[in-house]
Amino acid sequence: MLYCGAMALTAEEIRQVVAEIAPALEGGWVQKVYQPHDEAITLEIRSQGKTRQLYIAADPETARLHFLSRKHPNPQTPPPFCQLLRARLEGARIEHMRQIDDDRIVRIDMTHEGQPLALVAELTGRTANIMLLDQDGAVRGQLRKGRFKTGETYIPPVAKARPVGAQFIAPKSGVMNHAPTPASLPLSAELERRFQERDEARARVRQREALKSALRKKLKRAGKRAEALESDLAKAERYRTYDRYGELLKSRLGDIPKGAASITVTDYFDPALPELVLPLDSAKSPKGNMEDYFKKYRKFLGAEKEIRPRLLTVQAEAAALRESLAALDRDGAPVTLLITDTPRRNRQVPASRKAQEPAKPFRRFATEAGDQILVGRNSRENEELTFGLARSHDLWLHASGVPGSHVVLRLEKGAEARRESLLDAATLALQYSDFRKSGQGEVLYTYRKHVRKPRGAKPGLVTVTQDKRLYVKLDQKRLKRLKES
Repeated sequence: MLYCGAMALTAEEIRQVVAEIAPALEGGWVQKVYQPHDEAITLEIRSQGKTRQLYIAADPETARLHFLSRKHPNPQTPPPFCQLLRARLEGARIEHMRQIDDDRIVRIDMTHEGQPLALVAELTGRTANIMLLDQDGAVRGQLRKGRFKTGETYIPPVAKARPVGAQFIAPKSGVMNHAPTPASLPLSAELERRFQERDEARARVRQREALKSALRKKLKRAGKRAEALESDLAKAERYRTYDRYGELLKSRLGDIPKGAASITVTDYFDPALPELVLPLDSAKSPKGNMEDYFKKYRKFLGAEKEIRPRLLTVQAEAAALRESLAALDRDGAPVTLLITDTPRRNRQVPASRKAQEPAKPFRRFATEAGDQILVGRNSRENEELTFGLARSHDLWLHASGVPGSHVVLRLEKGAEARRESLLDAATLALQYSDFRKSGQGEVLYTYRKHVRKPRGAKPGLVTVTQDKRLYVKLDQKRLKRLKES
């Protein structure tokens, strides 16, 4: 087994990995470019009848390259460097891949529309970077801010003495004794496996920080809404006693002279019978002034009926957000906050059908193995499904980071989810979410016992721990089978 730990690859390790994967890539062409995060890119390459994902990481701690067996989730909007690579590399043919000067630098020479260009990956720890070079060897873009400016000629760094210690050991199969074949890439597979746990941990950290940032923004917006509602309520509160003033004015309508700016009345609603001076609009009649007092009192009643419940809702939402932030700071386990309102569909159900078919709770599906899958159709059903019907040992799924339905895969106690049933449930979580438009995305899943509702949160707001992730593409055949089940 190879040794890599948490360190970036050594020059010797890079030599062996390049020797393994280069024959599988040369002559292939770049289909797609992705940038899953700030420190890595993925090239989707079609070669020798296969499509492979070449992962190149310029992470200072884990700089490396290898193939991926599964796709990493990608941001909805590609970063600028990714956009540049898509414009310049998609459709490019890979001519040659090599290590430069036995150093931790890999160069991939390509041809795009008859013009040579190259991608250089400096996997050099703290200074790791990925650069795009034009036909003249000038830097046209780079993943991280480096030692070259755009337009400057690329010059490899002076090779340092090779680090001593870590040793790259090929798997026992002895595959390195002969030229590797596309179907036999053990070192790349081992690298992916060894770095996977660390990548997932770092992704969790990034996710946690991104989530905290999103929560703070939501909390700030909730605070502003609460302030506005409190201001409206305070204004209306001034009219709390205006029904009394209207009644007092009503009893004195005949005593008010035309054009009066005020009138002094005795407050018969107070046992002390104090004298009150009621302001009047001199441009209005006595009756008009009376009606104004009653109208303003109705504003107070309306505020109590409409504004106060809204304020209480916003305050509860803010409290739930603060609790979630505290949980993220307090808990060691990964926590995901989901706003799980089901995306609205514009499809209308015919009135005749509504009359003939009594509505059943939840969308219901069955897998080929006979497992039952339930899907919430709105916030109320999401709440009922997750916290009313689902058992602690059932599997709970949701599209990661976007509005969508709660999905529950019913399981027998102690049973593990069948792979195909899990994919069925994940497909439905993708279909009934905002990922439906793109046809692909990340779906998280966990046991129902790891899903909880923050105190005071509105329906659909949950926290999730101990979740796992699946990257799913919408399979129309699978979806059709499920809808016909």
